[in-house]
Amino acid sequence: MSKPRMIALISQKGGAGKTTVTMQLAAGLAEIGHRVAVADLDPQESALRWAEAASAEAPQPERVFAVTAADEQMLAAALEAEGRGQDFILLDCPPSIEHPHTRAALARVQLAIVPVVPGPTDLWSTRAVERLILLAQQQRPALRAALLPNRVQRTALAGDVLEVMREFTLPVLPAVLSQRNAYAQSAVEGGSVFHLGRAAEAARDEVRRLVAAVLNLSGEK
Repeated sequence: MSKPRMIALISQKGGAGKTTVTMQLAAGLAEIGHRVAVADLDPQESALRWAEAASAEAPQPERVFAVTAADEQMLAAALEAEGRGQDFILLDCPPSIEHPHTRAALARVQLAIVPVVPGPTDLWSTRAVERLILLAQQQRPALRAALLPNRVQRTALAGDVLEVMREFTLPVLPAVLSQRNAYAQSAVEGGSVFHLGRAAEAARDEVRRLVAAVLNLSGEK
């Protein structure tokens, strides 16, 4: 059995929607038949709490588990033990590039995704995340990474910020998650946009485009 592909969701500050992206991406991968686990590396355990409230009415990660490992070796052992039989493990990292879990995750995963809210302060913090990832890529050239515009509003400022994002060294994923009620509602209910009704169709389309972009960047079909 092949080892699961590991994807880290990384940010430098709270509010970027990292856990929301993690859980929606997990559900989107599950929708097309992949077995997915989520490793909650954030001490706040937001992904774990999200999953505890989830129903079984829509595609979900098969497992959501907290990881308290203190170093790379312990993290690797935890991921191997908890992720057996999975196609993907999504790592919801702490909102800090200084946290040892974030650095340990970058030493293990094949792909890092950085959710970015289109705003000046988020761009500043993303620069720090990018520097960390570029440094990790010097040590691990096979590591892939990309920025994901998240919580995007249709404003002139957001458009300007999206243009600035393309000046980063890391590529921008050809997918966007907008600021939509469906994402907030699925968080409250512990599910994903795939278990909501017709009003969430636009959000589902966005997540499906995200899944396609992630699979393409991961080298998966």
